[in-house]
Amino acid sequence: MKENLILAWSGGKDCTLAMHEIKKLDQYSIAALFSTISEQNERVSMHGTPRKLLETQARSLGYPLDVVAIPDHCTEDTYRETMQRAMQDWLDRGVTGVVFGDIFLEVIRAYRERNLSQIGLKAIFPLWGRDTKTLSQNFINLGYRAIISCVDTKQLNRSFAGREYDRSLLAELPQSVDPCGENGEFHTFVYEGPLLSKRVNFRRGQIQGKQGRFYLYDLVYNKSR
Repeated sequence: MKENLILAWSGGKDCTLAMHEIKKLDQYSIAALFSTISEQNERVSMHGTPRKLLETQARSLGYPLDVVAIPDHCTEDTYRETMQRAMQDWLDRGVTGVVFGDIFLEVIRAYRERNLSQIGLKAIFPLWGRDTKTLSQNFINLGYRAIISCVDTKQLNRSFAGREYDRSLLAELPQSVDPCGENGEFHTFVYEGPLLSKRVNFRRGQIQGKQGRFYLYDLVYNKSR
């Protein structure tokens, strides 16, 4: 009998690759995607992706989406309690673990494992320890397409925001920047690829907004296409 898992979903390339890997394994079944969004603006924290685009992605992927709203400027305790309630609900529905797209940040992995173990869930990292240069090339070779939705301007020039995540972009990244953005240098939004039944239609917003050190490229759901 397959184990039921939920997949932490930001809409970006790493969680997409994590899904791609998990689906190769016979022992697991994905029950749903779950995303955390800002309670105030209904966008994925850091990535800036609107909830409507996440919902459109989930429909194209063929999975239900469970959205957990997080208050802006919430404390660590509030965040942990909110997430534990959400995870407890999935545990009660027979889910045994949560899939993450993390690759090499030990502190993040330990944090996820510690919090999930407190309620009896395991954390699964199908990309863990992989070479990020190889992963970035595999993402493109598989036929996925993504756009840079956010850059950390302390690590990467803001001109990269809004660009396609392709070989040209990878070739232009400074050596200090991880090709998968694993250190938070940039975030992505996936809009096309082999796991999606149809392209996620969006238009590029007219306004690029800077929030502190992070430069967000506005992506708008395009209903007309």
